[in-house]
Amino acid sequence: MDPLFIAASPTSPEVDFRFDQHTLSIKGESYPENAAAFYGPVIARVQAYLDSCADAEITVHVSLAYFNSSSTKMLFTFFEALNNAAMAGNQVRLNWYHDEDDDTILEFGQELQDDFGALDFHDHAVSN
Repeated sequence: MDPLFIAASPTSPEVDFRFDQHTLSIKGESYPENAAAFYGPVIARVQAYLDSCADAEITVHVSLAYFNSSSTKMLFTFFEALNNAAMAGNQVRLNWYHDEDDDTILEFGQELQDDFGALDFHDHAVSN
């Protein structure tokens, strides 16, 4: 499957999915005008990739400095797809990066850990 790369914009994150290397990365800020329009095709590509995985070791890097409520809903759909892939026998490591002083992003990561227990969750506090 061809990689998926979307450069960051002022309102949307960089998406760098290297499917052949089983590495998915999202970083930046996420408050696009239409989160469903931005994330819909991204999630569709991820789902197609995950459907082709069997006993894969998938590494996910998420480093979002800010995301709005509509992005949150789409991100939950993304993490749900990853969690389902993990429950189907794949190893999915989620590296969650956040500013060490940002309790909101930290707490969202902790919520993900609670909600998506099949993911191998790793919290990374980053200093400025």
